[in-house]
Amino acid sequence: MDTERSGARRSNPVGRLVRRGFTDPEAAARRLAEPALAAHAADSVLLDALAATADPDQALHGLASLVEACRDDAERHKLLDTLTTAKPLRDRLLGVLGASAALGEHLARHPHDWHELVTFELHDIHPGPEEFVRRLYRHIWEENDDVARADALRSGYRRLLLTVAARDLTGTADLGQAAAELADLAGATLQAALDIAAEEDPAAARACRLAVIAMGKCGGRELNYISDVDVVFVAEPRTDGDVDALQAATRLAARMMRLCSDSTREGSIWQVDANLRPEGKNGPLVRTLASHLAYYQRWAKTWEFQALLKARPVAGDAALGQQYLAAVSPMVWQASQRENFVQDVQQMRRRVIEAIPAAEVERELKLGPGGLRDVEFSVQLLQLVHGRTDENLRSATTLTALADLSAGGYVGRADAAALDSAYRFLRTLEHRIQLFQLRRTHLVPTAEQDLRRLGRSLGLRADPVAELLAEWKRHGREVRRLHEKLFYRPLLDAVAHLDLEEAGLTSRFGGAESGSALSVGAAQARLAALGYREPVGAFRHLQSLATGVSRRAALQRTLLPVMLGWFADSADPDAGLLSFRKVSDSLGSTPWYLRLLRDEGAAAQNLARILSSGRLAPDLLLRAPEAVALLGDTDGLDPRSPQVLDREVASAVGRADDAAAAVAAARSVRRRELFRTAAADVLGRLGDTPAAGVEAAGLALTGLNRATLSGALAACVAAAEASTGEPLPTRLAVIAMGRFGGHELGYGSDADVMFVHDPLPGADETKASNAARQVFEELRRLLQLPSTEPPLLIDADLRPEGRQGALVRTIGSYAAYYRRWSHTWESQALLRAKPVAGDRALGEEFLALIDPLRYPETGLDEAELREIRRIKARVESERMPRGADPTTHTKLGRGGLADVEWTVQLLQLQAGHAVPGLRTTRTLRALGAAVDAQLLGRDEADALSAAWVQATRVRNAVMLVRGRAGDSFPAEPRELAGVARYLGYGEGHAGEMVDDYRRTARLARDVMERIVFGER
Repeated sequence: MDTERSGARRSNPVGRLVRRGFTDPEAAARRLAEPALAAHAADSVLLDALAATADPDQALHGLASLVEACRDDAERHKLLDTLTTAKPLRDRLLGVLGASAALGEHLARHPHDWHELVTFELHDIHPGPEEFVRRLYRHIWEENDDVARADALRSGYRRLLLTVAARDLTGTADLGQAAAELADLAGATLQAALDIAAEEDPAAARACRLAVIAMGKCGGRELNYISDVDVVFVAEPRTDGDVDALQAATRLAARMMRLCSDSTREGSIWQVDANLRPEGKNGPLVRTLASHLAYYQRWAKTWEFQALLKARPVAGDAALGQQYLAAVSPMVWQASQRENFVQDVQQMRRRVIEAIPAAEVERELKLGPGGLRDVEFSVQLLQLVHGRTDENLRSATTLTALADLSAGGYVGRADAAALDSAYRFLRTLEHRIQLFQLRRTHLVPTAEQDLRRLGRSLGLRADPVAELLAEWKRHGREVRRLHEKLFYRPLLDAVAHLDLEEAGLTSRFGGAESGSALSVGAAQARLAALGYREPVGAFRHLQSLATGVSRRAALQRTLLPVMLGWFADSADPDAGLLSFRKVSDSLGSTPWYLRLLRDEGAAAQNLARILSSGRLAPDLLLRAPEAVALLGDTDGLDPRSPQVLDREVASAVGRADDAAAAVAAARSVRRRELFRTAAADVLGRLGDTPAAGVEAAGLALTGLNRATLSGALAACVAAAEASTGEPLPTRLAVIAMGRFGGHELGYGSDADVMFVHDPLPGADETKASNAARQVFEELRRLLQLPSTEPPLLIDADLRPEGRQGALVRTIGSYAAYYRRWSHTWESQALLRAKPVAGDRALGEEFLALIDPLRYPETGLDEAELREIRRIKARVESERMPRGADPTTHTKLGRGGLADVEWTVQLLQLQAGHAVPGLRTTRTLRALGAAVDAQLLGRDEADALSAAWVQATRVRNAVMLVRGRAGDSFPAEPRELAGVARYLGYGEGHAGEMVDDYRRTARLARDVMERIVFGER
C-alpha cells in the first residue's frame, strides 16, 4: 500500500508542484520534462529551491532558458551539477531568476555569466568602487576587446549588476550595502564610459580636465536598480587660455551620457540626467569651476542647494572633483539662512505631490504622501537647518543622516527607528519592483501575480498579497505621521510665517467652514497624528485662540503651527497647549506678548518647551504671566548673581508698609527667580554637562532662598522694633543645614535651618530670647503663609533636641549643649552648616564653635564609627517608605543620595581636621578633595559622583514634571515620560532610563558598603 502511494506521488508531478507554490503547474511540469532538465525533474533539492524563490514559475522558466543557452553539453552539465550540489549557487542563481525576468534574459544572452555567482571571495561579498572598476575594465578591454565598446560596457554592467542582485536577494547585503553597491557600480560605469569617450576623441581628452559629480541617490550612495543617474559636469582647460577646452569637455560629457543612456542590442543601462546643473536644461552642459561658483553665489534657488547636499565626485579628474566639492559645500550649509528657506523646501515638496497624476497617487511609492520622498525631505530639511553648526549631520546617505540626527538629539530615537524601518521597507519594495523588468518605476503594481511575487520576495509567505499591502499601508501611515511631525515642525524663525491653513493643522478658523464635521474631524485627526492624546480638547483650545478677525487671532494663526509642532515634540503636548491658552488668555491683549513670540523665534520655541515640560514651570508662570518677557532677552534666563538678588529683595522689602507685605514682596521675587531657574533648566541652559547643570541649579536655588530669608528676616526685625519702639536686644543669625547649607537645593527641597541669637551687652537674656523667638516664629509663619506665591518651607528639626528643643538658642546655649550632650549624628549634620542670613559675625562665631565637633582632631574612634554604621542601617530599614522600590528611591535607596552623602561625611569626620579640602559643605567638592588626599580612588569617586548627580537630577525632574516633590520615579506613564525627556531619553525609552539609574546606583552602593560598612 505504501509503495503504491509513493508511486502515486511520483506519478503526480502537478500536485507536487502545486504544493511547492507554482501557479502554473502544468507549464512547469512540461518545462521539467524537457530533455535539458528531465534528469533533475524529480530532484527534491532543486524543486525545494525553486519553491523558495519569489516566483517559482519564473525561476524555472529562467533556469530552463539558461540551460538551453549553454553552448555545449559539458557546460550544461557543469551548470546543473553545480546547481544541485552547491547551495550558495543554487540560492543566488534561482533567487535572481525568481525575482528578475530581465536578469534571466541577460543570462540567456550571456550564459557564461552564471559563473560570477559560483564563488564569493571577500572582495565579492563587499566590493568597493575600485573592484567594480577593475572588473568592468577587464570585461571591456580584455575579455571583449573585439566587441563594440558600447555593447561591452552594457553587458559588463549587467554582469556586475547580477552579482549585486544576488547578494541583495540572498541577504548577503542589506539594503544600505546594496544601494551603495549600485551607486559604486554606477560610478564605475560612468568612469568607463568617459574613458571610452576619451578613447574615441583623444584630442578632446588632451584639451581638458573633466570631473563628473554625482547628484541625487547616486551621490548619496543609495541608488536604485533602475534610476536616472543625476550628474553635474565641471571642466577646466589643461593649458591656460585654451578657449576650446569647454567644447572638448562638452563633447566628452555628451558622448559619455549617450554611451550609458542609448539602447543597443544589449539594451540601455540607465538615463544620465544632467538637468540639476545650473540653469537646468537651458544652461550649458559643462561649466568651469568659477562659472559654477558664480551661479550658485548669485542665482541659485534653495532647492539647488538642497540637491548639492548629495554631490559627490565619481568619475573623471578626481582632484578637480574634490575642488568642486570643497567650494560648494560651504554654500550648502549656509543655505538655511536664506530668506524663506524652510517655506521654499516645503513648497517644493507640495509641488511634487501636486504633480502626481490623480490615478497614481495611491500607488506612488516614491513621491506620494507617506512615500520615500517624505522621509528624504524630512531628513534633508533637518540636515540643512542643523548641519550648519553640527558637522556630524552632513552625510549624503539618508539612513546614515537619520541615524546621525537621532544620535544628535534632533530626532527622537523612537521616531528615527520608525522612519528607518519604514524607509528600509519602502526602498526594498521599490528595488523588488524595479528588479523585475529593470525598468524605472515607483508604482506598486495591481496585478495579483505581481503582488504575490513582491510579497514572497520580501519573505511574506502566509498570504503574500494581503501581508504586503498591510505592511505597505502601515509603513506609509507611519511615514506620513512622522513627516508631518518633523517636516512641518518649524526649525527657524522664518517658519513662524506659516499660517494654519498652510500647515494643514486646521480649517479656516472663523470662516464658514470652521464648524463643519469634515474640517473639525480632519483637524482633530491631524492633532492626534501629532501626538495629542485629547485631540477634541486640543481643537477647542485652537478655536479659542485662533477664531476671529482680530489682530490677536491673526497672530495666533501665524504662531500656532509652530507651537503645535513644538508641543508635539514633548511628553505632554496637551498640557503644553492648555498652558499656552491660559498664558495667552492672560496676556493676549498685552501688545508686546504676541509680538515677542512672532518676532523672537527663540522666545516662542522656549515658551513651548517650558509649557509642555511639566507642572512646576508653567504653574509658576501662570501666577505672573508677564514673566514671559524673560524669554525675549538673550540673557533673560541666566541665574541672577547673589548681589543682584540681595539688592532687589532689599529694595522690595524696603518699599513695603508692614512685615506681611514685605515678606510677600520677597516671595514674589523668589517666585519669579524660581521660574527663571526652572525654565533655564528645562531648556538645558544651566550647564554643558549633567553635573554642571545640577551644580548651577543648586547654587541658583540656594541663592534665591538665602536672599528671600535675608529680606524676610530684615522685615520681621524691623516690624518687631517698630512694635516695641526700641532696637532688638539681640543679634540674630540663620544657619543653613543639609542641602541648603551645601548649596545643593533641589526644586522640592525644604530649607533646613537652625536659629541662633546672642543678647547684646547689658540686655536682659529672657527678653532677648523672647524677642528672638517671636522674630523667627513670625519669619516662618510669613514665609509659609498660603498665598499666590509658592511657600518657602522652613524646617528647624536639626536643632538640638529636635522638635522637642527650643526653636532658637543663644550661642552660649549651643556651646553648652554640644559640650555635654552632642551625639555623633549631630556632628555629622553640622558638616553642612553654613550661615545664610542675619548677623554675619554671629554666624562666623557659630562656625568657630562647631568646627571642633565636625572636624575632630582625632577623627572617629571605633565607638563613633559603630554608631554611624548603626544609624545608617537603621535609616535604611526604618525610614524607607512602605512599598518603595529600594533600587530606585533616590534619597534612601541603594546608591541614592544618602549612600553618597554618608560616605563623604564619614571621610570628612575622619580626616577633615587633617585635610583642609574636606572642610566644605558641598558633596562633589568633598569627593574631589578625598581623591586628592588619596582617601578615595578616582573610580570610586566617579561612581559616587555619578550616582549623586543622577539622583539629584531625578528628584529635580520629578518636581519639574509633577509640580510636587518625590523621591522615586513616577508611576503614571505620562509623568514618567516627562522625567525621561528631562533626563535626555527619547520617547519610549523610560525603561532604559530606569535601567541606567539602577546600574549607576549599584556602583555607588558598592563603594558605600566598602567605605562605611567595610574595612579600609
